[in-house]
Amino acid sequence: MQGARRFRGSGRTTSIYRALSGPGVSETRSMQKEVFTMEATTTHVDPKRRPALGKGIESLLGPRPQAAVAPEASGKPLEIALELIERNPNQTRSRFDEAQLAELAQSIAATGVVQPVVVRELSGGRYQLIMGERRWRASQTAGKATIPAIVRQVSDEQALEMTIVENLQRADLNPMEQARAFERLSREFKLTQEQMATRTGKDRASVGNFIRLLKLPVSIQGLVESGMLSFGHARTLLALESPERMEAAAAKVNTLAMSVRQTESYVQGLIHPESKIKNEKAATSAEAQDPNVHEAQDRLQRRLGLKVRIEDKKGKGRVIIEYSGVEDFDAILSALGEEVG
Repeated sequence: MQGARRFRGSGRTTSIYRALSGPGVSETRSMQKEVFTMEATTTHVDPKRRPALGKGIESLLGPRPQAAVAPEASGKPLEIALELIERNPNQTRSRFDEAQLAELAQSIAATGVVQPVVVRELSGGRYQLIMGERRWRASQTAGKATIPAIVRQVSDEQALEMTIVENLQRADLNPMEQARAFERLSREFKLTQEQMATRTGKDRASVGNFIRLLKLPVSIQGLVESGMLSFGHARTLLALESPERMEAAAAKVNTLAMSVRQTESYVQGLIHPESKIKNEKAATSAEAQDPNVHEAQDRLQRRLGLKVRIEDKKGKGRVIIEYSGVEDFDAILSALGEEVG
């Protein structure tokens, strides 16, 4: 049986089926449906029919190129070309250890990228890094064409916060990079020190101490960033308040390679000049002080970044904490677990 013959127009189809099946309206409608269904399933194309124009051109020129489909945002890693991924302009880290990058590149060349980077989609089929710049850089050095990545749908603000928090959770940021990151979280996202401490896993007093480093003169910030002065040195120099005195003291500390404890003694001597007799008394008192009390005193000084003196006599005495401003006082309250407005 050849394919059902297609009739154009409803009138002719109706008249034919009325002639075949009688005047019943319902039967006519039923048969109409069956015939139209039959037409849809049995109609065939004449094999001698010429192909459409578009298909003929395709046979001459080859198949049309298909548009690239962008990977959908999901929690599963996708292989994305390195050349399509852009560096994050909000990256907190400003320095990358070239030796460590070279080691990571060797590892990636041998075993690949173990932990996927996190990106977000931009226009034009490109992507922007959110987390994993070291892996991205090392993969380029290793000669990789693609990198495993997780695509996230996040706003500019969310991407910025994720980048900063992720960097702060790492241990290899220098103190100034951490200070700027905390300050940016506070300024752009209106986060309190308590909120920043919770999100980064650090204690509140440490967050406050890092932010205070931004009060240092730029020259001293450079010394801290390069590793010539430690966080403890920098925090101690803040007690001098005057930028000129800070810079002069920092130069001497750096030249003499003073330890943090030596720097604390030196700075306190600049703030409270004492006579030779008092110094000798203090030295004698320190030598006679119980070792456990002396250790507790040092720990308090390192924690607060302030001058602390414990006067102990047979298990009784007092703890004296010296502070030079409201921020120092707030740091003391934070260390004690008190809310600071």
